[in-house]
Amino acid sequence: MPISVDFAQRLLPILDELVAVYGTPFHIYDARGIVNTHREMTRAFGQVDFKQYFAVKALPNPHVLTLLLQEGSGFDCSSPAELRLSQRVGAAGEDLVFTSNNTTVEEYRLALDLGAIITFDDRSMLDKAAPLPPIVAFRVAPLGSAAGSSLMGDTAVSKFGVPVDELCEAYAYARQIGAVCFGIHGMTCANELSAARAIRAAEDLMKVAQGVSDTVGIDFDYLNVGGGMGIPYRPDDPTFDFDAYAAAIIAGRDRRFGRARPPRILMECGRYVTGPHGVLITRVVNRCRKSKEIVGLDASMSALMRPGFYRGAYHHITIPFSEGRSPVAVDVVGSLCENIDKFAVDRLLPDPREGDIAVIHDTGAHGHAMGFTYNGRLRPAELLLTSDNSVVEIRRAETFEDYIATARRKPRLVLSAAPDRREPCLAPADAARDSASIASICFDGEILASR
Repeated sequence: MPISVDFAQRLLPILDELVAVYGTPFHIYDARGIVNTHREMTRAFGQVDFKQYFAVKALPNPHVLTLLLQEGSGFDCSSPAELRLSQRVGAAGEDLVFTSNNTTVEEYRLALDLGAIITFDDRSMLDKAAPLPPIVAFRVAPLGSAAGSSLMGDTAVSKFGVPVDELCEAYAYARQIGAVCFGIHGMTCANELSAARAIRAAEDLMKVAQGVSDTVGIDFDYLNVGGGMGIPYRPDDPTFDFDAYAAAIIAGRDRRFGRARPPRILMECGRYVTGPHGVLITRVVNRCRKSKEIVGLDASMSALMRPGFYRGAYHHITIPFSEGRSPVAVDVVGSLCENIDKFAVDRLLPDPREGDIAVIHDTGAHGHAMGFTYNGRLRPAELLLTSDNSVVEIRRAETFEDYIATARRKPRLVLSAAPDRREPCLAPADAARDSASIASICFDGEILASR
């Protein structure tokens, strides 16, 4: 939906000048909005033992992470790179939750060394985890209300979590091999706008946790209700009632586990925290008619893949400074050699013209983070509108040199062609003479590999 009134009142008066001095495209985020959302989440849980862990995958920019860390947020990480990024901005120990899937031993050990709270996505990892973490927690496979969410895909064949009917056995085995402290993690929602539905999903998790506790005879140190709180991408979408959600979780926890030593409550929201507080600023570079009215932008799907990648995904688009124009139904597209490179289809906009600034809303999560470089359409910059209304660059746009930075000018020999691996690699002339049986990858006269 359109950005907040506060964000708009601070951004739009300077947008024309900002574009003139900086160019397009770029993502810009509202520091004030991000911080305020985190504060509101914490306030909703009041005095209970609660911690929100920002899902780094949503917006892995160190400057944004630093803002959140200063506000008391932890970080939900799912890869070594996310762990290292979080560590670099100052997060340590239980500031980190590591919830990954198909995890390698090396990844597990890194999380363990950093003191992160570790979630096991499958039972098999227990036999590779030596030593065990201080708290052993399993992710529960989507169930109940969560399993009925179309946004989470076909949960009947989900690759995530331990099936509910195997949880008791998993926790009993963990205790048998030495675990003494336990947590539980639920993958409860995905862009859920209904507080009632999200509450049911959290209650499903708490019911499962109570059953495991009673059956296995263990107490839970924490309940991690996951993330998945949604944002209203469409102008007529409802706003998620976070206060009602928090109150219901507290009440449900106290009802099932008592008030003496109830489990801590953890959350891992990403989109809800930063999503509404970012926009992609781009320009109209082409206006034409083919089978439909086309508006071509200088940003492509490589800068925001969500509308093209997910069927039905919507991002609001506005054309500032277009007052008085009649609305026209247009397809808003980028420049990739893919027909799904579309930000909007049959969208009514004030008749766009070449040179117009276009604002694509709600790109503060899973926007730049999901970017890519196909077709050599490089990822744009990230800017931050600070609380004092300054604009700072927090990630520059990619360049051609970035595009080829990982390509070796002189390839490094990986495997020699010699049978005993001691003979020197074939010279280019030798490879040419035996081209019928040997395929060589060469650059600057050197051979990378031969078969």
